[in-house]
Amino acid sequence: MPYIIDAAGLADLLAVLAENHRLIGPRAEDGVIRYAPITSIEDLPAGWTDEHGGGHYRLQPRSDQAYFGYVNGPDSAKTYLFPARAPMWTYTDGNFVAAPDKGAPTAIVGLRACDLAAIAIQDEVLLNGPYPDSHYAGQRSEFFVVAVNCTTYGATCFCTSMGTGPRAESGFDLGLTEVLSEDDHFFLVEVGTDAGRELLAALEPAEATSAQCSAGDDAVDATARGITKALDTTDITAFLASNLEHPRWSDVAGRCLACTNCTAVCPTCFCTTPVDTSSFDGTATRERIWDSCFSLEYSFMGGHPVRQSGAGRYRQWMTHKLGTWIEQFGTSGCVGCGRCITWCPVGIDITEEMAAMRAGAGVT
Repeated sequence: MPYIIDAAGLADLLAVLAENHRLIGPRAEDGVIRYAPITSIEDLPAGWTDEHGGGHYRLQPRSDQAYFGYVNGPDSAKTYLFPARAPMWTYTDGNFVAAPDKGAPTAIVGLRACDLAAIAIQDEVLLNGPYPDSHYAGQRSEFFVVAVNCTTYGATCFCTSMGTGPRAESGFDLGLTEVLSEDDHFFLVEVGTDAGRELLAALEPAEATSAQCSAGDDAVDATARGITKALDTTDITAFLASNLEHPRWSDVAGRCLACTNCTAVCPTCFCTTPVDTSSFDGTATRERIWDSCFSLEYSFMGGHPVRQSGAGRYRQWMTHKLGTWIEQFGTSGCVGCGRCITWCPVGIDITEEMAAMRAGAGVT
């Protein structure tokens, strides 16, 4: 049976987490909802939502004071588990010193079901393979997650067709469902781990009633029914492999700017490149920074880029994300969060591209 807390209980929850964790949560700043350091419930984006479309994102005021009444912004857990810039080592006084694998224990509040699915995918890629990433493992080992079930959705969401939302089924320490009506405002709290149970016990919450649980279920179910965008995953690996010369690749390349926005906001993309810098005092550093298969230089090998055309680079991204990722890691690389659609400057839609290729190949 879930538990129930009110806004004061949420404030207490954040305060308890902040005692022993670097606390990260959603904030409305710089025109977006983004995950950033917070100190209290006052930092949450109460009364704000976000409007999504192809190449379109806007913050909009809500008529109520929902704390989690938004869809998602450009950030995800990847921002903190697999950051855009990460030190690898430094060289000074004739010695190489490896950067610490672990950072401060981190608690992140507000992650949605699609982002929890993305963490599970990155775990498969970066932890469970033959060569685990020690830096990712160090961040992941002390990462406390407070998930929030979606009670609103955006025009670019397609998590239902990917089986990743809008309800969080696993991957969280505590899971919240915000229920807000004219008469009441409360949060259902589900326990996902022993660590979550121990923390929640300090708040001494009451058990939720069946009516309160039904209200939360109804809100999430309404969100699921409202999501109409979908991606057909039927035999998708074989389909993509048999359509590598489909004319749609050239069509989308004519619109794609190769700006790498889609891979930067994608919560599962993991391409990186090392960057070395040196100083006149004899010290040197190496950082790992995000890179992208859309960058011409990323496939540089044997004196020239392997994928020189925009069509080739888009094909590499989409066939890997939706097809060969399954062969490599046993899971799709897409969680249906819709960020790649929202943050593409020209509004390229991966679901529309997939549907167009199926239609062009005589598949309905």
